[in-house]
Amino acid sequence: MIDIKLIRENKDLVKENIRKKFQDQKLPLVDEIEALDIEYRDCKKKGDDLRALKNSKSALIGALMREGKKEEAEQVKADVSKYGTELEELGRKEEELEKVIREKMMTIPNIIDDSVPVGRDDSENVEVERFGEPLVPNYEIPYHADIINALKGLDKDASGRTSGNGFYYLMGDIARLSTAMLSYARDYMIEKDFIYCIPPFMIRSDVVNGVMSFAEMDAMMYKIEGEDLYLIGTSEHSMIGKFKGQIIKEEELPITMTSYSPCFRKEVGAHGLEERGIYRVHQFEKQEMIVLCKPEDSMEWYNKMWKYTVEIFRNMDIPVRQLECCSGDLADLKVKSCDIEAWSPRQQKYFEVGSCSTLGDAQARRLGIRAKGENGNYYLHTLNNTVLANTRALIALLENNYNEDGSINIPKVLRPYMGGKERIEIKK
Repeated sequence: MIDIKLIRENKDLVKENIRKKFQDQKLPLVDEIEALDIEYRDCKKKGDDLRALKNSKSALIGALMREGKKEEAEQVKADVSKYGTELEELGRKEEELEKVIREKMMTIPNIIDDSVPVGRDDSENVEVERFGEPLVPNYEIPYHADIINALKGLDKDASGRTSGNGFYYLMGDIARLSTAMLSYARDYMIEKDFIYCIPPFMIRSDVVNGVMSFAEMDAMMYKIEGEDLYLIGTSEHSMIGKFKGQIIKEEELPITMTSYSPCFRKEVGAHGLEERGIYRVHQFEKQEMIVLCKPEDSMEWYNKMWKYTVEIFRNMDIPVRQLECCSGDLADLKVKSCDIEAWSPRQQKYFEVGSCSTLGDAQARRLGIRAKGENGNYYLHTLNNTVLANTRALIALLENNYNEDGSINIPKVLRPYMGGKERIEIKK
């Protein structure tokens, strides 16, 4: 949610930003909010003026009674009572206007950074840089589900019976490899001085509304029937929600945390679920990172964070690239975002394995997360980045470490988590 001062003082900037995001249907909202805000401030001023008049009149009653002017005092009492009724009506109107303004403000997209390329959708995202040589071996690499099946590591038939489409059983060395990647990612972030955290896996609706847009919520979140709780789609949501309503001492900044969680997603939309494999599923595990910092430090942290993910994948012998998200591909709360994509030698193209975003003060403004500085309180900037999501990282690792005989080389950084094992072999 942007600061309403932007609409008061520079609504053309807000409208131009909406156009850059190709959401022209939202343009009338800016003028509606401006008119409602004028009405709200006028109502508030009337209330303040009337309250001051009521207080001054109330103070006069005692003086009149002491002077024996009982009749005049009774008239003033009647006036004070009338003012009280008017104040109640103004208060209700003020509260109603404030609610409507907030609801409309929450649909206005955040102001994107000047460096964000303008484009309509993800087809217009821009490659920035590649890391590692994208190689294609001189032998065929099977589909990832077939690789895992050959290693006795996947059972989707059983998960279909227990849970339906979009779930899976990982088993044996493949399950161990998945855990090894997450453990390595966790320890890597701890070495970068990020505090490790296991957060709640369910959050209330006020936190959901604070961390994401309505459209994202409808497409992603599972609601717990009969309770004000949602299963998290990423631990970023509960991690940012941890600071809801808090005023943080400036000397405690930046706050840098890394969190493990299972993630639950509807995966509603054109992409659909992965029928045979584990690329797009309802449930996976993820190591995440978040940062809360001063506004002037957010871009520096943004660039640090996505580079951490690049280094983790390169340490697992996986070539990756950074892809800058264009304006039309940014969720409404985001100021700037990039995807990290891993090389698929089977498909001979890159695919998304993580995303890094800075959201400015949008989440902090919605959730009331502020810092106490020398010149008063201010809203913090929040950032998040995927350290490693187990299913997609597993696909990338398997394809880039696949041998012609069907075995998988285990990257050196993962071997301590695999009991020193260097390779996963097909069992005869």
